[in-house]
Amino acid sequence: MKNIPGPYHQGERAVQLRADALERADHSGRAIGRTIPPVAARFLTERRTLVVGAADREGRIWATQLSGPPGFLRAADETTLAVAALPAPGDPLADVLGHPAEVGTIALDPAGRRRMRLNGRAVPDGRGGLVIAAGQVYANCPKYIQRRSPQEAPGTPRVTSRGTRLTTVQQLTIATADTFFVATASPDGKVDASHRGGNPGFLGVLAPDRLRWPDYPGNNMFMTLGNLELNPSAGLLLPDWETGGALLLTGEARIDWTGPARTVDFTVTQVVELAHATPLTWTPPEFSPANPAVPPA
Repeated sequence: MKNIPGPYHQGERAVQLRADALERADHSGRAIGRTIPPVAARFLTERRTLVVGAADREGRIWATQLSGPPGFLRAADETTLAVAALPAPGDPLADVLGHPAEVGTIALDPAGRRRMRLNGRAVPDGRGGLVIAAGQVYANCPKYIQRRSPQEAPGTPRVTSRGTRLTTVQQLTIATADTFFVATASPDGKVDASHRGGNPGFLGVLAPDRLRWPDYPGNNMFMTLGNLELNPSAGLLLPDWETGGALLLTGEARIDWTGPARTVDFTVTQVVELAHATPLTWTPPEFSPANPAVPPA
């Protein structure tokens, strides 16, 4: 990959150029660091969940969710995040995160509409957790985050189904979702995890193996689309806020520039459904005022 000065790679720069956002991307890029500021360290310590993206042994990208009590995330120092959790058995990333791996992570605070991302290299700590050496650290704006508060809901994580296409129930779950997370990777294996939110229906189901979502205006970094420009592999995580379950999808995503607004088409190749993915459920959402209206189907 061509070496480009600054925090962005060739794919990100190509998308920024096509979106006429180079200047805004340069401004946003100044917020990307390699250390964890004290305010970010405090934020992480208060979180109950962490979304993690990584590639499996076959190179497929997945996103999953780790959880624990407040303090299960801890900035061991300004360049290291300690995570006192690992994926449950059967999770697509359970084996991968038992070994050194490139990861993208995002910590979300739905109640406060805050989020931050930390990407780097994870190694198992030998005590049932991870140590992540930070490569990129930055916060994102509160747009498109639905406000929710957590509630305790203990349960044992387990895989309830696997497949290559979405069932009818899974399609209905996706069609009414207001939030999902997407993990992508650059051709050199650096992984990123990002949040997507909108009113129910913004994530469209076109077929049992095909989804589409709009690319709403954001911070103009285009890290997700920049990765997809060069590497279509992607993983989606859809939390079930009512039960604590989760739907994990992997496949390929491609940017569609032909319409009046950018969209992303996602082809599903594998589906894993988890019950009790986290020991939490959440209150009904207060939708973000930034969410655009969803056009009629």
